[in-house]
Amino acid sequence: MCADVTQPDHTPETVLNMLLNAPSPAPSISEIGTVAEVGDGIAIVIGLEQALSDELLQFISGVQGIVLDLEPGRLGVVLLGPPDRVTIGESVTRTHKVVSTNVGTRLLGRVVDALGQPQDGKGAIRDQDTHPVEAEAPKILDRQAISRPLATGIKVIDAAVPVGLGQRQLIIGDRQTGKTSLAVDTILNQKNTDVICIYCAIGQRGDAVAKVIGAIREGGMMERTIVMSAGDEEAAGLAYIAPYAALTMAEFFSAQSKDVLVILDDLTHHARSYRELSLLLRRPPGREAFPGDIFYIHARLLERAGQFTKAAGGGSITVLPVVETQAENLSAYIPTNLISITDGQIYLSPRLVRKNQFPAVDLGVSVSRVGGKAQSRAFRSVAGNLRVTLSQFEELEDFARFGTRLDDATRSRLTRGAAVRAALRQAERDPMPAVEQLAVLVAAMEGQFDGLEEADLMSVMTTLRVSVRHTLGDVAKRIDDNAALCDEDRARIVELGHAARAGLGGDNGTNP
Repeated sequence: MCADVTQPDHTPETVLNMLLNAPSPAPSISEIGTVAEVGDGIAIVIGLEQALSDELLQFISGVQGIVLDLEPGRLGVVLLGPPDRVTIGESVTRTHKVVSTNVGTRLLGRVVDALGQPQDGKGAIRDQDTHPVEAEAPKILDRQAISRPLATGIKVIDAAVPVGLGQRQLIIGDRQTGKTSLAVDTILNQKNTDVICIYCAIGQRGDAVAKVIGAIREGGMMERTIVMSAGDEEAAGLAYIAPYAALTMAEFFSAQSKDVLVILDDLTHHARSYRELSLLLRRPPGREAFPGDIFYIHARLLERAGQFTKAAGGGSITVLPVVETQAENLSAYIPTNLISITDGQIYLSPRLVRKNQFPAVDLGVSVSRVGGKAQSRAFRSVAGNLRVTLSQFEELEDFARFGTRLDDATRSRLTRGAAVRAALRQAERDPMPAVEQLAVLVAAMEGQFDGLEEADLMSVMTTLRVSVRHTLGDVAKRIDDNAALCDEDRARIVELGHAARAGLGGDNGTNP
């Protein structure tokens, strides 16, 4: 016997009753604007009366933009994508969000853009959080004094212009003076530390960024480095938000009690990108055609660096912004702005480049307003007279050019100064451990390099470094523990220096 199966009632009356009694969907209201103008990296949008400043807008073509100007009846929008994809009359909607970037440990070892999207062809970056690129600078109560050194591995900097963890130290100089090389060597010197590095290239050529990536990878630091590229071929809006995104990524790690080094290379291109966008948005130009808030965009960026208390995460963010000068003009608008914002500057002089002095750090102009308090005791005990020795030498050197007869004491000071200056030379991609730096400095200040030709001096330094590396392991450990060099340590270094000079012309050991 078959079971009685009840068929559903699909009569027109029943279907109509079901439709009438079904719950109505909640009404939604969305604002839709229209593109009125499109420029090189910007768009003018009308119809979005409720949009907020810095809000992210979505264009129907897929491009996103940031509201930068709020004016009656119109919005000035900075595009984060190719402007040729945006057309006049295109629809625009609000997202009710601010622009954000990916953050997290999975970005380490990757090359990304300002939004944290991969640019290295290694696939998507999954399971990442997103944080707004703009953030409020930490309060004074969330900061503490800078007391730990950031070792750059560069003799002239660690000895005379020291940098502390949490400091903002400007790298400034003309083109082709070695600014990027200085920053990359600082990254490479973190190989034996726990410092996480972020290299942010703003407006750089693709081949230049590729060389930096190659150097970092060859130096074994790529696994603890994030490379962010906002090249000159990309949208100006991405170059504008790139340094803020780099600081956002750094804040993720500093909140986990980690030390982060951020290289911003360079803020000259960042300022020019912002000037370009501001002029296209018809903002009133000021000095050198920069808008009136150009100081503020860099001040609010660099104020996010510092050494933070345990309640604020306990980490630190050290920022080395790079800025380019023209014809050694340190009084130009953007350089003076950044000098006043940062805690000191490392000035690379074209005059020293012409003398084949690399790195071309001019100690007469370079200064560290904070790092001296974080400098290790060993460096402080050795390098105290370094600036005085070099400044006196340079003054005497200028005087000696007139061919005046010099007494023996003056000639001796000239010889010593020339040897000390030559001892500060250092090849690219060769950051030195602290004990090797101190050994070279002690030997130079004790006169063990006096009268040597350049090739011989480099040979003696190489031999000395090898000897120090093999025999002064106990001294290196004490230096790492922030102990000063004692008289016995100095005597051992001097003895190794004598041996290195005595072996000149023989087998000088393996190059470091």
